[in-house]
Parts: sequence; structure tokens; C-alpha cells
Amino acid sequence: MNSEVSNVKPVEIWKNFVLLNQVPRPSKNEEKVIQFLISFAENNNLEYKQDSIGNLVIIKEASNGMSNRKTVVLQSHVDMVHEKNNDVEFDFLTSGIKMYVEGDWIKADGTTLGADNGLGVASIMAVLESKEISHPKIEALFTIDEETGMTGALNLSSSILTGNILLNLDTEEDDEICVGCAGGIDITMKRKYQTYFVDSNYISTKIIVNGLTGGHSGAEIHKGLGNSNKILFSMLYDFVKIFPVRICEINGGGLRNAIPRESSVIIVFDKKYKDQFENLAIDKQQYFFSKFSATDPDFKLSFSHLENKLDSLDMANSLELIKAINECPNGVFEMSKSIDGLVETSNNLANIKLKDGELRIQCLTRSSSEKSKETLSVIISDIFKNIDCECLFSGGYQGWEPNMKSKTLKKAIDSYERLFSENPKVNVIHAGLECGIIGSHYPDMEMISFGPTILGAHSPDEKASISSTNKFWKFFREILSNIPEKTN
Repeated sequence: MNSEVSNVKPVEIWKNFVLLNQVPRPSKNEEKVIQFLISFAENNNLEYKQDSIGNLVIIKEASNGMSNRKTVVLQSHVDMVHEKNNDVEFDFLTSGIKMYVEGDWIKADGTTLGADNGLGVASIMAVLESKEISHPKIEALFTIDEETGMTGALNLSSSILTGNILLNLDTEEDDEICVGCAGGIDITMKRKYQTYFVDSNYISTKIIVNGLTGGHSGAEIHKGLGNSNKILFSMLYDFVKIFPVRICEINGGGLRNAIPRESSVIIVFDKKYKDQFENLAIDKQQYFFSKFSATDPDFKLSFSHLENKLDSLDMANSLELIKAINECPNGVFEMSKSIDGLVETSNNLANIKLKDGELRIQCLTRSSSEKSKETLSVIISDIFKNIDCECLFSGGYQGWEPNMKSKTLKKAIDSYERLFSENPKVNVIHAGLECGIIGSHYPDMEMISFGPTILGAHSPDEKASISSTNKFWKFFREILSNIPEKTN
């Protein structure tokens, strides 16, 4: 499988991507991949240095005839989102990604592919080891823990870089040049509930929502994709309008930056409501299947009655929790008033866990407006404070303000038009990029972001286009060969 990918063109990128993907690199576990890149630098006789948080910079001097050009920073993050299908046995801490070729696409076997942002890392590696590519002096910045907190960018040393042009390789449409992005903040709700024994008059039932498409909680939040947590609790909210329900366990969603694809809940209710439950559950199956047929064609909703009975919350707390989750904003909250079609503010109700009375709910709120981000985060926290949850804010990061007068942007547009005889899209995106944070450490640095086409990022459906990677590779090399000269 992987050997087949190594031979795909451009070989310079794909062979490095295969090597990279054999190194476990889930977020917050980047030690192995950083050591892999250090070994790569040593094998290529390249200088390198690290800052205190663990970011790595590999330095390569300018190629012949390019020493009079400005130093350029090439930047990608080394961590990947570790999502898998529930029926797949896979350990992201010990195993490499299994990949295969399908037509124009590189895919993974039941897991995220790691093209986000592994293709960026592999492309930088290709430049660093090349003896033929024309380029100025390069500082290759590999940041850690982008996906679960922007930890590397937030704690980047303000003295480790000297370049004043940054090329971020984390955009996922090959006809786009990105010049701005949203900021974000994590919101975590916690509470400890007392649980109670359930007597024999109650029936125990497990409800499962799965088969949803999932995807990137920023870049794809506007597509109306099903959120398994919201679907499940919308259904429970309809139940409690008719008969009392008590909650035992919840296992909903995964990572905060991925739209949840799979959720389950175990509930108990009086046996006399069994027929009503089953009839309503079947009605909801049909309703949601119809609602999400276009966006989530593999949607499934199933239930089964269980022999074992678990301790549960009482009815009052169960009802409060169901109402709160159902009320929690999810998806697009506000569209931009200045940029047509751009999501300004959104929330992803990402993860809900309840076991043995311990509740934890995680959201990721994004916005290109700091004020709107604060407004929405307060709305969400107030909903859960009203049911006595502790609400914690963490991992906040600022957005990236576009600079449409950037000389680097002008050069990139000219290069794109010269290569492909069409105009690129110059965009601001709702996803989070590290550029704004890096810019807070280096305020005079000009930045753009671009990359090959990647679909389904943050989900096991992630795939990278082969033809697009070829296009990106031409564009990347063209930009490097046209970096402006140094000024006195």
C-alpha cells in the first residue's frame, strides 16, 4: 500500500510523506516526529535549533545566485488529527498510517490521512534536501500541537527566526491563496452528578448515531453536515416531551476540531413506554435520514434494549442536561458582514462524555471577530452554568488580519497567473491557521498560506489529490524562485 504511494509523482513530496506517516504524530505526542526531522536535518548536513516549547527550525542556505534574496520562513505543523472509524483497530501512538491510491486520490485505511499538515511538512522536506531547486535562505519552521491548542505557535520564541516572509503550507484548496483566518477558543463544561440505582420496572436502551460524514469544524462548518451530538440530543428532547427519561452514559463525538460523526447514549425509562419509544425512534430515523440525505448519505440511527442496567442520573438532572445540550449553539452563528460568503462566528459541539456521573462537554468556538467570539462563548457557558456546570476557557488564539497590500501576496498572484493562466482566489477562511499567532511574535513578517487540495480533513474520509499536489509543487517552486531581493 504505502510503497505504491512512494512512487506517485511528484516523488519528491510523496516519498517524504510516506516516511513521515510511518512516524506516530497525534497532537500532544510530537516527540517522535520532531526527532525524525532532527535526524533528517543531520543526514542532510543542515543546521537546526529548537525553542523551549519544542518547535523545530531547520536552516538551509540560499542556492547559487539567490543569496541576495530575502530569507523566507517555510512553515507547517507536525501534528495530525487522530480520528478513526469505530470499527477500526488502530493505535495512533504506536502505528504508522496505512495509505493507498484510488484514482487521483491518496487515502488512508479507516483513519485520518495526516495530509493536514503532513503534505506541507513533506514539501518542505523536499525543498530542504533538493540540490536543484532555486531558493533563498530558508528557515523551515515545524510547529507542534496546532490541532489541539496552537501550543507551538502560541509559545514560539520571538528570537528563533530572522526571515520576514512566511509561507504557510496549510491551506487545502489549490486555487486559493489565503491571507486571513479566524481565531478560536476551547470551552469545557464539567460536573459531577450523583447516580441512582434503577429498579426492575425500567428498561435500559442504547441509542447510536453514526455513519455521518464529519469533517473540519472550521472549513466545513457552513455545509450543514450532521453533528451526531446534536442529532442524538434533539431526539432525546423529543422523547422527554412525551415520557420521563433518565441518562446513564454518553459517549459522543471525538476531537474538538472535528465535526462529530458518531455518538451514543444509554438511557432508562419505565417499561410501559417501550412501544412509544420504539415508534418515536423509528419516526426520528426516517426524519433524520431525509434531512441529511444530501450531506450525510450513510447516516444511521439505531437502538437496542440491554439486559444490564446501569446507575443513572435522576429525572430532573437528566431533563436539565438534555435541554441544555439541545439549546447549545452549534454550526454557523453569524456570517461576515464585510466578506461575502465567509462565516464570521461558529461553534462545534464536539465532545460529550458521561460515565459514573462524571460529565465533560467540549466545544470549539471560532470567529474572525474577537468581540463575537467572546459573545458566543459567554452564551454557551451561561447555558451550562445554569445547570451548575463548571465552565473553563482555554487555548484561546487570535485570528489573522488580511494584508491585501502585501508584496509577497502580489508576487504569489503573479506566479499563479503566469503558471496557470487564471486568477487565484484570494481568501480569508474560517478555519484556524497559525499565521496570526506567529505574526504576533513577528509583527513585520509578511505571510500567505497555500497548499494542495485536501478533502475531508479531520475525518477518516480525508483524501489528498495527486494532480493537485503536482500543481501545488509547481506553484511552490515558482514562488521560491521569485522571492524579492533584500533591501538596505
